Amino acid sequence: MRAARRGPIAALATLTLAGCAPTIVPPAPPVPPPVAARIVDNADFQLSGSIEQGGLAMGVAPRGTATLLLDGQPIGHAPDGRFLIAFDRDSGPNALIEARLADGTLLRRTLTVQPRRWQIESLPTLPRGTTPTPEFLARRKIETDQIAAARAISTGSEGWRQRFVWPVTGRISGVFGSQRIYAGEPGAYHSGVDVARPAGTPIVAPADGVVILAAAAPFSLEGNLLMIDHGMGLNSAFLHLSRIDVAVGQAVTQGQTLGTIGMTGRATGPHLHWAIKWRDARIDPAPLAGAMP
Repeated sequence: MRAARRGPIAALATLTLAGCAPTIVPPAPPVPPPVAARIVDNADFQLSGSIEQGGLAMGVAPRGTATLLLDGQPIGHAPDGRFLIAFDRDSGPNALIEARLADGTLLRRTLTVQPRRWQIESLPTLPRGTTPTPEFLARRKIETDQIAAARAISTGSEGWRQRFVWPVTGRISGVFGSQRIYAGEPGAYHSGVDVARPAGTPIVAPADGVVILAAAAPFSLEGNLLMIDHGMGLNSAFLHLSRIDVAVGQAVTQGQTLGTIGMTGRATGPHLHWAIKWRDARIDPAPLAGAMP
């Protein structure tokens, strides 16, 4: 006669009787809620410079900063804590700078970005321009891709720490931020400063840097275009040159000759168009170089 099959309760009783007590796993302790990071408002970032539309400022990150952010986007800072921030020509009225320390503490400060009055010219009877051809758009995309690739290069230059100088002296024929309104439709604003001088006039580096673009052939709008990286996301562009005397990858020093003024590309006369960007923000070069000598 077959023995009756023992169920799990009977088996447990047998183990207990045999002196083998079942293992009882205690419940896991409750997980404590995460500790909220300490937030400190109105932190001191030792800012100096122009906190305004088209302006550039330098600051010092608080001691122990692990991550520095401007409006939620990480920005770099040097080992000594120094950093740059800048504000586009059309920047809004406020910006938030934050420093997250290694222990999670968040230091932050809301900046008031001062507005500027731009030189606006209304041309109510003049149309904005002609529609670009597909051939021009195809060529233009190749050029803008080259410019974007150059601006993505980080060379580690320390030129951003210097007081900038004018790449050439002369009559300022175009100011940063100026704009024309064609029959009620805004045109693109002027993204740099123009200095009118004869063709062949040498230009020099406004600060130390590394060449990140030297056009092998004239671009459709910029002509012979030269770009210098000054480090920390700051770069200069020099347009309409008649000659470029430096090569990509070459380190240049402040005051070194870079090339000569011309009127290549879309230009109505010989002049230097000098433009500066910090990351994606277009800024006014004139305050960086000071009053024109």
